[in-house]
Amino acid sequence: MTWLQIRLYLLMAAMFGILYGVIVGIGTFMGVGSVLLYIILAAAFTFFQFLIGPAMVGWTMRVKMVSEKEEPELHQMVAELARQANMPKPKVGISELPIPNAFAYGSFDSRVAVTRGILELLKKDELKAVLGHELSHIRHRDVVVMTMLAVVPLILYWIAMSIMWGGMGRDRRGNSGYAVLIGIGALIMYFIANLMVLYASRIREYYADLGSVKMGNKPQDMATALYKLVYGSARLKDSPELKRVQGAKAFFVNDPSRAWDEIRDLKSLDSDLSGSIDSGELINLRQKKVKLGTAEKMMEIFSTHPNMLKRIKHLSGMVV
Repeated sequence: MTWLQIRLYLLMAAMFGILYGVIVGIGTFMGVGSVLLYIILAAAFTFFQFLIGPAMVGWTMRVKMVSEKEEPELHQMVAELARQANMPKPKVGISELPIPNAFAYGSFDSRVAVTRGILELLKKDELKAVLGHELSHIRHRDVVVMTMLAVVPLILYWIAMSIMWGGMGRDRRGNSGYAVLIGIGALIMYFIANLMVLYASRIREYYADLGSVKMGNKPQDMATALYKLVYGSARLKDSPELKRVQGAKAFFVNDPSRAWDEIRDLKSLDSDLSGSIDSGELINLRQKKVKLGTAEKMMEIFSTHPNMLKRIKHLSGMVV
């Protein structure tokens, strides 16, 4: 078991521990078990979201599922990676968005899609590394994991609002003196849980990068792909296409809305100005310490994706 897995399991335990503690505390205060209603509602809402999510993602990203006859090379790459990962081959789609990226989604089935932008930007080995990243998400059931974690802040938010503004804010004696304090406490836990969900999402990105390398892709190909995606996304700054996908950017390999800010950090990686990051450049990065400014650290805390320089630094540790 890797340290990434351990961190995720500890995080999940902490989140559900927070939820359990809040529920037990409120139940003790009120002397009733009505909080169960909010758990049921949250679970039902999340399950509904899980069901309609793939259709919403497909519509937002303008995805068209393609056959092997239409895109033989793309299907071949996905099939090879699926065999390497010992998993069923997912459905394959192409998004008509110009934003260079790829994403995995689905509920009871698995789908992987690439945009027109990424097909025009990356070389075959780089694209295969990105597809390996997405198949790793599917293999480790990241959609299910993140959906489960997202339930926790949702329940805490509903509990907080119900106690402060609804009819739950009285204890077994009919007093409401502590209701506001308990509601504020639940609201604070809601914000903390949201930050923990974002942290879990960043862990999953590191883990998917590792999964791609384990499927046989070279770390330098994954690093180069990320490097190119940042530059490709930065060129579309403030474009309508970028605004269109703001709500779904957590699905992407990288966060295109942060690309403009990440360019400065990545300029020094490509020392020979070749437009790619080779194994030697990764080894040089491995020997350096990555230092982020306060603004960059804060930006990462509130992001679904790790800081790109840190992420490529993580890949540098996989170079043989």
